[in-house]
Amino acid sequence: MTSAMLSFLDWFDRRTSGMGLVIGALFVAGSLTPSLIPRSPEIQGILAGFCFAAGYGVTVLAEALWHYLHLPRLTTRQARWVVPPLGGVALAVVTVFLLRAADWQNDIRAAMQLPAVEGVAPLVIAGWGTGVAAGLLIGFKLLAALGRYASRRIAQVLPPRQAYVLGIAVTALLAYQIASGVLVRGMVRSIDRSAQALDDLVPADQVAPGQQWQTGSPASLLAWQDLGREGRAFVSQAPLPQAISEVTGQPARQPLRVYVGLNAARTLAERAELAVQELDRVGGFERAVLVVGMPTGTGWIDPAAMEPLEHLHHGDVATVALQYSYLQSWISLLVQPDDAAEAGRALFGAVHRRWQQLPEESRPRLYLYGLSLGAHGSQQSLRLHEMLDRPIDGALWVGPPFVSPLWQTLTAERDPDSPAWLPRLTTGEVVRFTDGRQGLQEGAPWGDVRIVYLQYGSDPIVFFRTDSAIRQPDWMRAPRAPEVSDDLRWYPIITELQLAFDMAIALDVPMGHGHRYAYVDHIGPWLAVTDPPGWTPQRLDALRAHFLQKQADLDH
Repeated sequence: MTSAMLSFLDWFDRRTSGMGLVIGALFVAGSLTPSLIPRSPEIQGILAGFCFAAGYGVTVLAEALWHYLHLPRLTTRQARWVVPPLGGVALAVVTVFLLRAADWQNDIRAAMQLPAVEGVAPLVIAGWGTGVAAGLLIGFKLLAALGRYASRRIAQVLPPRQAYVLGIAVTALLAYQIASGVLVRGMVRSIDRSAQALDDLVPADQVAPGQQWQTGSPASLLAWQDLGREGRAFVSQAPLPQAISEVTGQPARQPLRVYVGLNAARTLAERAELAVQELDRVGGFERAVLVVGMPTGTGWIDPAAMEPLEHLHHGDVATVALQYSYLQSWISLLVQPDDAAEAGRALFGAVHRRWQQLPEESRPRLYLYGLSLGAHGSQQSLRLHEMLDRPIDGALWVGPPFVSPLWQTLTAERDPDSPAWLPRLTTGEVVRFTDGRQGLQEGAPWGDVRIVYLQYGSDPIVFFRTDSAIRQPDWMRAPRAPEVSDDLRWYPIITELQLAFDMAIALDVPMGHGHRYAYVDHIGPWLAVTDPPGWTPQRLDALRAHFLQKQADLDH
């Protein structure tokens, strides 16, 4: 080697971990493998950047620990002969995986009825990945420099080895405080303010309703602007009786929808009480079916869930919901994890107390519903003594997030021969799981309370696991959900990063996959939970055909 080359290698070796580059490249290769949601080249590039930084960082930490323990190390000369060949192997692996990436993505796209892609745009992936990785590595190196500085200062009063450990701990704590206290909270506040401004904005075409039974009308206890953007949409889009009759062929009543936004009252308790008063005013407690619904983080109540129920019961349904956040569910889950549970408890408690006061022979059947973070809050709204005293009639929880304690317990205690993505619980008298197509154990007897979980096998909001960095999730074991690729493999750290990115894009798929639950897939669960009379197979086929057409229109 020339002296210039040797000088360059010395400079490179002092500032960069050669083994870190190799492991980082292998992490990039792993990031190209399929997960639950198909990725665009831009998203793939960002994911590759994070994976490279993760692989590099893990290697550097391992090398630092190895050095700290005074274990044998390669000499500079040995490293020059070992690392380049390993780098060549890593580059070859990345190339092979890059050539396979389009096929892997197309497997997922085919399962979701998406058109195939011809390539993976390697230059786009490389550009985004390089930029993200460089930014992260610069940040890591700044932290390392700060740690060395802290260790040197501490070494003035403590032995070097103790100072080294303490310097790292102080730096890590400071970085965490800055990231969580300054960056994260600042970003969340900014997103929250923007979302609140959007929530308060009343479009010109969103006119306040004029019917007495509508929340937000002149007769309502709530002002139209206090319903929030999603609340106004939920109330105004209730199907009319004649529209329901055209589908069912039977006389129908007007479904009632009550919604209380975040601006409607100062405290959560006041908003919950206001919801009960408004429900009383419109006659919600006089309907056959009463649903306490918990929206997603943004306040959205999925019409794909409500409209099938309202058709199945010919409009004889009242639904009451309460907003608790402006943020998307996955953001709210990370920064405001308790808000949904507190809101669910407040709303259900207020409704349940009023419901208990009604004559038992005339009060409506009471059900719970929640989607995403709303399902998490709805599950936590129940108390054991309420279930033993005057229990609810049932619940439908859709896309429950992985943090839901009840869902976690039921999944862990499933029958051993049932998969984690579609658990079966012995006889299924109280709780059953379905993906909309299978799992309801039709024909098996139900108990007095009926609870159904609707979850797609491709929903990362449900199946993300905080420990997937170090162990393979159970849902990856055979048999897998139909829409999960056979080529999906578990890789330490990489899989967790893939699933984290999948959560952020879980809605960027056609209805019926990921975290977008289809109209037609709610029909079976609502039938099982509420048991509406008079539905023959022929009439159910007509109902499904109606909602399949509606889904097709929305997707196009």
